[in-house]
Amino acid sequence: MDLAAHIRDIPDFPKPGIQFKDITPLLLDAGALSEAVEELVDWARPLEVDFVVAAEARGFILGGAIARELGVGFVPARKPGKLPHETIAAEYILEYGVDALEMHADALADGARVLLHDDLLATGGTALALAELIEGTGARIAGCAFLVELAFLRGRDRLAGYDVHALLSYDE
Repeated sequence: MDLAAHIRDIPDFPKPGIQFKDITPLLLDAGALSEAVEELVDWARPLEVDFVVAAEARGFILGGAIARELGVGFVPARKPGKLPHETIAAEYILEYGVDALEMHADALADGARVLLHDDLLATGGTALALAELIEGTGARIAGCAFLVELAFLRGRDRLAGYDVHALLSYDE
C-alpha cells in the first residue's frame, strides 16, 4: 500500500513557510492505518522493548496501537500540567517555537527497554526531549520509530547513536 498517498500537505500551517504533513487521511482509512501500525510493529518487534513512549498528541494515536500489538506498556509524554502525578520535564525547540513534554517520574523502571515513537521527525527537537526524559529515568532507548520523516530538516542527525526508522521520508 502507498502510505504516502494518505498524507496531505497543508501549506503555511501552523505559520507561514511551514508545509504541514497531515496524517488525518491515513487515520481515516482503516487499511492504511492498519498497514502503518503493522509496518512499525514489524520493525520494532526484534527490539524486544518493554514500553512504547510517545509524544502528545499525534504520537499517541499510533503509539498506543504499537504498544498493544507488541504486548507492552504505553507511556504518554504530555504537555505541561496534563499529568496528575509527579512528573519530570524536558523543553525543546520546534521549527516554529518552544515547547515542553512531561512524563510521570515513576513511569519507567531503571533498565527498561523503550521504543520512542512520534508521528513525525522534523528537526529532532521533540524526539531529543523525549530521549532525555526516557534516559533520565535510567531506561534505555532500543529504537526510535516515526511514521513520517522530513529528511531535509536533518532531525535524524540530532538522534545520532539511536536506531532510527521512519516509514515515509520527504527530501523537500
